[in-house]
Amino acid sequence: MSREGYVNAALVAALVGVPLWAHVAGEPFTITLATRAVIFALAAVGLNLALGLGGMVSFGHAVFFGLGGYAMGILAHHAQNFLPLYDGLFLIEGTKSMPVIWLVAITVSALAALLIGLLSLRTSGVYFIMITLAFGQMFYYFTISWSAYGGEDGLSIWVRNGFPGLNTLDPIQFYGLCFTLLCAALWLTHRIARSPFGLMLNATRQVPHRVETVGLDGQRAKLVVFVISGAITGLAGALFADLNRFVSPTMFSWHMSGEIMIFVILGGVARLFGPVAGAVLFVAMEHVLGDLSDYWHIYLGALLLGIVLFARGGVVGLLAGRAKSHD
Repeated sequence: MSREGYVNAALVAALVGVPLWAHVAGEPFTITLATRAVIFALAAVGLNLALGLGGMVSFGHAVFFGLGGYAMGILAHHAQNFLPLYDGLFLIEGTKSMPVIWLVAITVSALAALLIGLLSLRTSGVYFIMITLAFGQMFYYFTISWSAYGGEDGLSIWVRNGFPGLNTLDPIQFYGLCFTLLCAALWLTHRIARSPFGLMLNATRQVPHRVETVGLDGQRAKLVVFVISGAITGLAGALFADLNRFVSPTMFSWHMSGEIMIFVILGGVARLFGPVAGAVLFVAMEHVLGDLSDYWHIYLGALLLGIVLFARGGVVGLLAGRAKSHD
């Protein structure tokens, strides 16, 4: 096994071992921190598909994160208040079922990614960044004015949604759900990266004109991966809303887009487990340094600066060395 394989295995072992230890030791807050890290990692895995594989620097992934969160919030809100979403020609009711909520979150986020991708991919570089950022701000200000679902104050959910056969209020069981979904997203990312489609995306990122010369549509491939990326990040948003039992317009803010980007850069762009390492490191710093100072972001900025200047492969790259061409 390669050095990167050992680093990845160590991350998985930590994500399994620490919550289990916390469960045995009666430390539910540690499990909640781990759950937060896993959900952020899932959101960053989505962005890493677009950024690392497709070369698209999206500063608007909070759109999909927020849409997933509001999909959960709206459906659960109507279910807990026994109010139908729509009662015209047919009846649409809310739900507290996690699988249904996840399906809605993925679908809504994927459709939004399709629309945003169709418009944004007509540009490139800084123009692409600004268009994705603009979409994020549009959704942010829309939800602030959406008084039906709390507006600027957000929307609280009284109980956690359910999953068949599990008690989702038990921190370790809810963590297990989130961790399983993260593993599924990592497996999907690995399969895409090693497929002919992934190789074409990699070539499109590096030499787009040559890809077009051989008759392949690189732009369509980038749109497809952008949609998949948005769907994964939307699923993470639904889980994040369920963890907090609260949604608010801040899920759409550019700060959230920036944080998701930081997870990827800290861990390592285009590294399979880079988003996981970045999210875990961010949550650990937030918890440890946040207790010491309200200005802990200064240390985060210094670390980020050091990685950009001296460790372009992120934490995973620093530990595992240069990525091999077949990885």
